[in-house]
Amino acid sequence: MPLKITSVKKPTAKTDLAMIPLFEDLKMGDHTKALDEKTGGYIAHALKTHEGFEGKHGQTLSLTLPAKSPHAYAVLVGLGKPAKLTEHECELAGAKAHGPIARSKAGSATLYCDGLKGKIKTPVEDIPAYLLNGLHLASYTFETYKSKPPAKTAKKDKELGAVELVCAMPNNTDKTYKRLKAVSSGVLFARDLVNEPPNILYPDSYAKRIRKELKAVGVDVEILDEKRMEKLGMGAALAVGQGSERPPRMVVMRWDGSSAKKKTQPLTFVGKGVTFDTGGISIKPSAGMDEMKMDMGGSAAVVGLMKSLALRKSKANVVSIVGLAENMPSHNAYRPGDIIKAMNGKSIEILNTDAEGRLVLADALTYVQKKYKPKAIIDLATLTGAMMVALGHEHCGTFVSDDKLWKQMEAASEKTGEKLWRMPLDEFWKKDTESAVADIQNLGK
Repeated sequence: MPLKITSVKKPTAKTDLAMIPLFEDLKMGDHTKALDEKTGGYIAHALKTHEGFEGKHGQTLSLTLPAKSPHAYAVLVGLGKPAKLTEHECELAGAKAHGPIARSKAGSATLYCDGLKGKIKTPVEDIPAYLLNGLHLASYTFETYKSKPPAKTAKKDKELGAVELVCAMPNNTDKTYKRLKAVSSGVLFARDLVNEPPNILYPDSYAKRIRKELKAVGVDVEILDEKRMEKLGMGAALAVGQGSERPPRMVVMRWDGSSAKKKTQPLTFVGKGVTFDTGGISIKPSAGMDEMKMDMGGSAAVVGLMKSLALRKSKANVVSIVGLAENMPSHNAYRPGDIIKAMNGKSIEILNTDAEGRLVLADALTYVQKKYKPKAIIDLATLTGAMMVALGHEHCGTFVSDDKLWKQMEAASEKTGEKLWRMPLDEFWKKDTESAVADIQNLGK
């Protein structure tokens, strides 16, 4: 349900719920104090008597307000210490508030941010926008394929549809939220793609969905079908998909918001889009096989990124490509022992058909390098479970060949809370992929 957002300097209307963020000092702003007076001091009393709420980051306290209050409910949200409040911490606090707000069944809310003062790390005008964005992202559900109850018996629950932001600088807050909303729209689209079942989202249907979604926001989309891929010599990506009745696709997305008169080299993103990965002839164990519909997560991140860039009218010149294939075992499937040829002319000995993502990516990488000569390439892929064995679920393993690029990614990681861990690159490991019968093999020794 889309949110209707209004930013104001003081509350203008009654709403179902008051969301009140507080630092550890538990000081209320003028408008929150006025609300407290209307409740007969109930909020202040609750702050004194509820020992479990101290304003620490992520703590919440739900209250049912007296009948004379302009709101039926209040949710208090702890922000911790002002000096430690980053943009990411704001979003996390907003996400924590989602549960109690959803349980209240509130259809409208007022977010009181007038009392947030002190030496705050995050610009005070941005705090309401980040809180709301965290709340919005936490509200995500995927229920496309759930049956709806009959209209006569269905009990219609309220969903949060309107939020009034009470803040010091409404125009600045609106500007920040508009930018964040563009990013979260891409995030939510990526989540939808990852959650789609593989009988619905396969290479051709995925490619068409990308074209429909992105062309509507101004992204140029080109789909390379299997005939075009064959003509270009994309033997690696085609081999991965040859065991399926659903042939592979490559989808190229272009967004150029730069105002430069001279054409600049683009930044390029490449995404692995294996819409279902059985492992092929080297078949995976059955336990957890259903999760292999998510083996296209890298491509979903790239597609979501392109949507976000277009929605926020980014000034960047970006070209992205996703390689889409379905890795299935059949009489047509590629086998261990096969030798295939990639677009760059290299022959590859296949030792394991479950090491397929690198094959799809190899042709995608070659294509964008030859055609667009990008200044940098960022490759996103659910490439191997061994990375989770090494790093667990907290960090994303990252191989970076350029120190300057790594510093930029490290800074972005710290700002967003998306943790990256730089993995080593060494010429020595090239020997592990040397093949006795081909230029290279698709598995290390």
